[in-house]
Amino acid sequence: QVQLVESGGGLVQPGGSLRLSCASSGFTLSSYAMGWYRQAPGKECELVAAITSAGGSANYATSLKGRFTISRDNAKNTVYLQMNSLKPEDTAVYYCNLADPVLVGSRCPADFDAWGQGTQVTVSS
Repeated sequence: QVQLVESGGGLVQPGGSLRLSCASSGFTLSSYAMGWYRQAPGKECELVAAITSAGGSANYATSLKGRFTISRDNAKNTVYLQMNSLKPEDTAVYYCNLADPVLVGSRCPADFDAWGQGTQVTVSS
């Protein structure tokens, strides 16, 4: 059974940092490119970052560049999203799932939240 468990979200002040983790099970993580999706209130869900299967290349939405870093540890079956210089507009529920890096910036597919519960990130003073 495929399972993705996102964690690491929380309430942080503008300018702060968080590190999200996505622990996977039920499939061979190293065979797939992975990404982070976010669903913000009143906004379209978006694929904001993605990384190739071996971790050699990553893409980011324009609004994230220079602030967020996606990484992975295939030996630990885990994908990460380091979030720095957080802004109120980064407030959203963040999900990890399979993703094609060339699709970063596009809308989420219908099943983007099928395997995980997401983690809430709130940026507010």
